Amino acid sequence: MDRRAVQERFGILGDSPALRHALDRVRQVAAVDITVLLEGESGVGKELFATAIHGLSPRRHKRFVVVNCGAIPEGLIEAELFGAEKGAYTGSVERRAGYFEEADGGTLFLDEIGEMPLQAQVRLLRVLETGQFSRVGSSTVQSADVRIVGATNKDLGEEVRAGRFREDLYYRLSTVIIQIPALRERASDIGPLFESFMRRIARRYDAPVPQLEPGARQLVLRYSWPGNVRELRNVAEQTVVLSQGRTVTADTIRPYLRGISAAAGLAPRDPDPPPGGSAEIGALYRALLEMRGELHEIRDLLAGGRPEPATDFETYDEPEFASLPEASSFSASDTDFELEDDEFEDDFSGAPASFGPPETIDAALAQGMDLPTIEEAEQALLREALRRFDGNRRQTAEALGISERTLYRKVKDLEDEEA
Repeated sequence: MDRRAVQERFGILGDSPALRHALDRVRQVAAVDITVLLEGESGVGKELFATAIHGLSPRRHKRFVVVNCGAIPEGLIEAELFGAEKGAYTGSVERRAGYFEEADGGTLFLDEIGEMPLQAQVRLLRVLETGQFSRVGSSTVQSADVRIVGATNKDLGEEVRAGRFREDLYYRLSTVIIQIPALRERASDIGPLFESFMRRIARRYDAPVPQLEPGARQLVLRYSWPGNVRELRNVAEQTVVLSQGRTVTADTIRPYLRGISAAAGLAPRDPDPPPGGSAEIGALYRALLEMRGELHEIRDLLAGGRPEPATDFETYDEPEFASLPEASSFSASDTDFELEDDEFEDDFSGAPASFGPPETIDAALAQGMDLPTIEEAEQALLREALRRFDGNRRQTAEALGISERTLYRKVKDLEDEEA
């Protein structure tokens, strides 16, 4: 099956080079019974690619079982994966099969595999190497013919170096690695995808399709989309439902975009990191810059200003679409824009104790303080996010784009250091 047929069958449509490369890798490995690791940011549509691998494989007539490793409590993950005998643990009132038994002959998709506890990693490695396992509370060895497709939004190599992921399991999982591109790396797909979502949502709700003004189109194209396709779909749905068929301006869409305020302006999709820095430093600085914009908005509100209202609109969950190559009024010229130099003149100080609000940062910089280390910047970002959400860890994790388990670990490390 050629790439275009694969795209049409599984809804992974688009024409950017990065997406085409990922799809070509899917076509190459699907027919071979080999372990595949999908890497990509949250919201890029990794489950769609896993579905395509299963659907193109000889196992397509068997079950495709999806397991979110980050959503299963640490004490239960082994029982969920491998099954458990009656009385094996508190609340185990009957014998139950695990996901490996359910997926026998088919494909097991382990999403967020980087969140798997170390003890469960040991048992998973044995299954991958021998195909054998035993239920929790049983000594009887069972076999399962299962293909594993893993997915992660983490750098597992870094997790190995930090001691949070087993090196032998990493090498066993990463026989073939497929990198799923972030939405900002597929700029040519953003416009058509956004309008396609609006048309789909308008049909679902029997609502008129809003018309985007040029400024609104430019805003959609300039935004960095940290939540990727999931966030794009969310914004498209809010645009359709809340605009009620009216013409949509940039000011209409702006409140729906996470991290953007009327006073902050926009960060480019792929800003260069600070001189001598890295992509991770650049990401931290972008997040802090967006925080500064929100603090300006709060200050304007206290001074009597009227910033754009936020929305509490929540959307449904549906499969993540990677891209749709439909005709669109978006064009390449829409991406041509210039930003004033003073929009990105923000700098940040290096001392953790004073690394905070913009006024403190500017004052420290004026005193000639050094740039912060990655650890210092991360700690400052964590403190500020927790303060902003009054200690609500779920909201903090969502704002920072990390899992709650990762947030708990980082908070514990911070508390231990402060203690």
